[in-house]
Amino acid sequence: MKIFLDIGHPAHVHYFRNILQSLTYEGHDFLVTAREKDITHKLLDNYNISYISRGKGGKNLITKFFYLFKANYQLYKLGKQFKPDLFISFASPYAGQAAYFLKIPHFSFTDTEHAKLGILAFLPFCDVVITPSAYKDNLGKKQIHFDGYMEQCYLGKKYFNPNINSLKGLNINKNKKYIIIRLVSWDASHDIGQHGVTNDSLLKLIHKLKNYASIFISSEGPIPKELREYSLSIDPTKIHDVLYYASLFIGEGATMASECAIIGTPSIYINTLSTGYLEQQQKYGLLYMFNSMKGVTNKALELLSEKNIKEVQREKCSKVLKHKIDVNEFIKKLILKYKIHINALK
Repeated sequence: MKIFLDIGHPAHVHYFRNILQSLTYEGHDFLVTAREKDITHKLLDNYNISYISRGKGGKNLITKFFYLFKANYQLYKLGKQFKPDLFISFASPYAGQAAYFLKIPHFSFTDTEHAKLGILAFLPFCDVVITPSAYKDNLGKKQIHFDGYMEQCYLGKKYFNPNINSLKGLNINKNKKYIIIRLVSWDASHDIGQHGVTNDSLLKLIHKLKNYASIFISSEGPIPKELREYSLSIDPTKIHDVLYYASLFIGEGATMASECAIIGTPSIYINTLSTGYLEQQQKYGLLYMFNSMKGVTNKALELLSEKNIKEVQREKCSKVLKHKIDVNEFIKKLILKYKIHINALK
């Protein structure tokens, strides 16, 4: 079987890398295209995944519009040469529209309800759309749900073995408390008009927390000059080890907040945007959501002072995840039986 996989974000590398490895081992062929966003290409290189770049994409609605035509044409040409049986993507309009004009099935994943423009761009051009059961919107008869989270594809117990040695470059040990703060670039189409943490409020937060734990900042974009002393410099393939051993996560990014939620690291998500899966994780007590900085400092200090908080969080995770499916196995079966699923939805 020949599969065309389009990657648009660093998280997508993690979502699909284990499935790609498993199916490649079984003799299936992949063609991977990838947007040059943040550390996407670096992750693919580190995991020895061959890919073709489709460029950086647009920064605003106008440049995104022109990039759409450029990427569509590139993927169309590559698809015509590769002749795949199936296109796979995470909400990629480029893969969807190339697949549509090539008359090849396209299976797309999404877990982000507020990405309205992106959904409008890819939904008409996919045969099957796959969402977590926590997804709140009805996307029609082509929608398939699964009871789990995309982050389980690489952070489930079967796939993730944290390595304490990854902390060596941070000059800390597992017995010392540290906090990871994550900033996002706010350049996605669904980010327009939204906001997270201002530099001033972040400085105030750090000032109050630095007496309780070491602080490290991970950012999609450049870190402001006044915050650079807290910059996290690490091999991107080791970030999940660092998150696992952290005492607390505070961030604007939904993916990293969810990652921490399912590996048992206390997680505070600050964003005016929400998703069904984050709301479900909050309901289970796996993370805490705020749409402003109000209350964040108090919650952070409460979590840092709570005894055995990591053990408590990991016990919660274990109870929740034992009722979830193996998402990798689900996706693998979906791909291998793609014709059956397409026919069933007609």
